[in-house]
Amino acid sequence: MAKILDLQAEVRTQSGTGAVKRMRKSGTIPAALYGRKVKASSIQVHGKTFSKLLEGSASDNILVSLKIGGDDQLALVQEVQHDYLRGGILHIDFHAVAADEEIHANVPVVTVGEAKGQKQGGMVEAIHHEIEVHCLPKDLPESIQIDVTSLEVGQGIHVREINFPEGVFCRLGGDVVIVMCEEPKVEVEPEPTAAAPAAGAKPAAGAAAPAAAAGAKPAAGAAAAKPAAKK
Repeated sequence: MAKILDLQAEVRTQSGTGAVKRMRKSGTIPAALYGRKVKASSIQVHGKTFSKLLEGSASDNILVSLKIGGDDQLALVQEVQHDYLRGGILHIDFHAVAADEEIHANVPVVTVGEAKGQKQGGMVEAIHHEIEVHCLPKDLPESIQIDVTSLEVGQGIHVREINFPEGVFCRLGGDVVIVMCEEPKVEVEPEPTAAAPAAGAKPAAGAAAPAAAAGAKPAAGAAAAKPAAKK
């Protein structure tokens, strides 16, 4: 299950481009907190602390307990905006949740074991790399692990065959295939074709010259053939 991590935060009192730039330069990341039962507010968190939290997480679904002015607010890290040119984090969105209310999240699929079909040249492919689930925040899994050891070539694992953790429910239908053992792909090499003679190429030595077309006139300067002598 996903761990709930403590994260210190402060209410952000300054806004505007200049203030945000100074904030980032000092090592602070601007953030927003919103939710169905929470008034939207602008907050800020310490950059290095959040980066370590992000690096140490095994899943994109990160639950935090925001410590804001003596109050605790459970929240899901909804979105992290990165600066891919200069590096670092530009902004964070936190989605406030309640401990006793279900949340919806996309959880990554992780296959476990070696399928029987792989020994026959097959390949295990995830048809869905993530599964949308709903559960209480405390039950949110970091991943959905699927045992594929029994899979033969051409077989798949459906939603109804997956053992979800207690309290976790899938929003997909039971007949949806999540993982498949594909047949080995056979590459067919194209048959070699005879190379066409290059334009202007001379026939090989000793090769007979092509017969003249019927009715063709001899070339200029060529001696005409004499008729055979009568007996």
